[in-house]
Amino acid sequence: MAVEDTQPLISHLIELRKRLLNAIICILVVFLALVYFANDIYQLVASPLIKQMPMGASMIATDVASPFFTPIKLTMIVSVFLSAPFILYQVWAFVAPALYKHERRLMMPLLFSSSALFYLGVAFAYFVVFPLAFAFFAKTAPVGVQIATDINNYLDFVMALFMAFGVSFEVPIAIVLLCWSGVTTPEDLKKKRPYVLVGAFVVGMLLTPPDVFSQTLLAIPMYLLFEIGVFFARFYVGARRRSDVDTDTDPDQPA
Repeated sequence: MAVEDTQPLISHLIELRKRLLNAIICILVVFLALVYFANDIYQLVASPLIKQMPMGASMIATDVASPFFTPIKLTMIVSVFLSAPFILYQVWAFVAPALYKHERRLMMPLLFSSSALFYLGVAFAYFVVFPLAFAFFAKTAPVGVQIATDINNYLDFVMALFMAFGVSFEVPIAIVLLCWSGVTTPEDLKKKRPYVLVGAFVVGMLLTPPDVFSQTLLAIPMYLLFEIGVFFARFYVGARRRSDVDTDTDPDQPA
């Protein structure tokens, strides 16, 4: 391989290393700023369960080191969550030079929207789903069974739900990308509305307690997000068709 052929690869690797270091530094800075409040952060995340526990009941730690390491673990996860917009910006800064001008113009709103929707899904889980779910679990506990949840198991449970709802709220972004890439079209998705509605209730059944009210609280937002995605996908499809015509004359093409 000629030396001149390796230069672009080396420059890309250097740029990638720079972006990864920037993301890691951001996470560490946020973590160091929050670690002093680790116990308070855990108490905030655990409050939806604590409020629903019977009088006199409390959470427990079955491992000797759990009271120390579990809040630290949560703080690190929160640091990654809070750093997500900056991390996405680093990804954007790395791939942007390889995109056409019209592609950069279309991708920026998607990056911003993906972060906002993920945070919205996490907030929805915390403020709406958790109180309903924990109230249901507390009321259905068998007689004579005392609720005493391990703090580490609780953290794993709520993190799984946070990720599930955060990813579920990315439905509009997924739809826009699928339509923009030509995998499907808004017209085809409109014809599948009945199946999407049923699928939303199935997902609601799997992610929420087995009562109709909780399932509906998740299914309806998911279906509305589907409609939002279909609506905005029309603009991206139209922009892609126009850009296909102008690509050959785009003055800002990547090298």
